[in-house]
Amino acid sequence: MKLPFVISIPHCSDRIPDAIKPTLALTHEDIDYSVDTGTREIFGSLDAADVLWARWSRLVVDLNRDPTRRDAKGVIAEVDYSGREVFHPGMAPHAEEIDERLDRYYWPYHLRLERFLGQEHIKGLFDAHSLNGVGPSEAPDAGRRRKDIVLSNNGDQNGEPTPSLGPTTCGVEVLHEMRQIFVRAGFSVSLNDPYTAGFITTHYGRTLAERGKFAVQMEINQDLFVEPGTVRILPEKLAAAGDRIRRCFDDIARVI
Repeated sequence: MKLPFVISIPHCSDRIPDAIKPTLALTHEDIDYSVDTGTREIFGSLDAADVLWARWSRLVVDLNRDPTRRDAKGVIAEVDYSGREVFHPGMAPHAEEIDERLDRYYWPYHLRLERFLGQEHIKGLFDAHSLNGVGPSEAPDAGRRRKDIVLSNNGDQNGEPTPSLGPTTCGVEVLHEMRQIFVRAGFSVSLNDPYTAGFITTHYGRTLAERGKFAVQMEINQDLFVEPGTVRILPEKLAAAGDRIRRCFDDIARVI
């Protein structure tokens, strides 16, 4: 039986359309580091009700941003997480091109996501990401070593609501049950640290929570399956991490 969840994987691709490549100031290595390495392999293999994964790089359009956000870290980023300029001078997309990219690359993903989340048998959404073992320069935890798993519900580090962030996207009890499942599988886990949840989780999660369901942003630490100092996947470690994650999701489906 399929897991009663929708899995969203918005940052798993390194593909850049040929027409956009000449505008980028980033190297191939920089583009590789913009990918949430391992997410499609690990989360895309889960037997969920629906799994959505990005076909194009987040540098083309960031599926995990508010479509109206047009600042340097908005729906089309002008600065990456290491503080590098994404575009050559004068080559950042103008307003009309941004709208064209949204129509082509952004809205089809979100329309499908919304359609599947509206199905009655779906219990919740997991927005799946991976993170570097140590926070990069533009991250809120720059220079700090991270846990194996980060679960986020737009709350504080105990999963409780905070006035500055607004409603949470998953109840505290459910979030703590998830944490315990991952801890029992041998993972170290933090809640809402360093990230409290991005656009996909908060945008869809508040409606889901009102219907007695949930949305959780989940990050897995790349140090579990990449060669140190690189983004090169180590197949045996990736397979081992994937097996552990799969068992955790089976347990979550049984108790939630």
